[in-house]
Parts: sequence; C-alpha cells; structure tokens
Amino acid sequence: ALMGPHAASQGVLFYTGRMFPAEYRNVLFNARRGSWNRTKKIGFDVVTVRATPDGRNAKITPFMTGFMNEGDQSFWGRPSYFLQRKDGSLLVSDEQTGAIYRISYRAPGRGK
Repeated sequence: ALMGPHAASQGVLFYTGRMFPAEYRNVLFNARRGSWNRTKKIGFDVVTVRATPDGRNAKITPFMTGFMNEGDQSFWGRPSYFLQRKDGSLLVSDEQTGAIYRISYRAPGRGK
C-alpha cells in the first residue's frame, strides 16, 4: 500500500489481540509520523491497512487522527511506534510530545 510521499511510516504492527472487534484481527496498524518539511504535509496519524488474502487490493483507513490542522498545516503530535498489551489494548508513542497513548475498546452496552 502506498502511504504517501514523506508520510514517514515508522511503527507497524499486525494486531493479534482480542479486545478490538474481530474485523481488526490481523490488520496492519501503521504509525505515520509525518514530514515537517513539505509544503502540504501528510501523515501525523495512525492508519490501518487491510488487504485480500493474496496481499493485493490494500485499503488504507484512518484510525487515529487529529494531530494536524489541515488549514494552516500545523501539527502537535507525531505517532511513532506501537506496543500491543496482553489485554489487547494498544500503546502508541508520540515522538513530538513524548506522550504514550493507550487505545482500548469496550463494546457498547458492556458496563461503564
């Protein structure tokens, strides 16, 4: 799958956990750190990549966004790497801020 010019793909992870819905199992997560020195910036997000069993027809879908303002091309986060925890949640490191985000999933109607 083409990630875009200067998207700066960093971390990749095939999700094997059980916390997220089944459609995420064995899907590739890709942290696109983004390039600061382009006129029109790209990246600064996490996308998923799904392909057919033969590896063709890859589809890229936004998963974790909001780190960049398209209007003025400013950014405040650069997702970089992943760690899948035993409980199935994902940790995503942010190179820009030094933060680590935990992404978890709870099915609707399953408690608070």
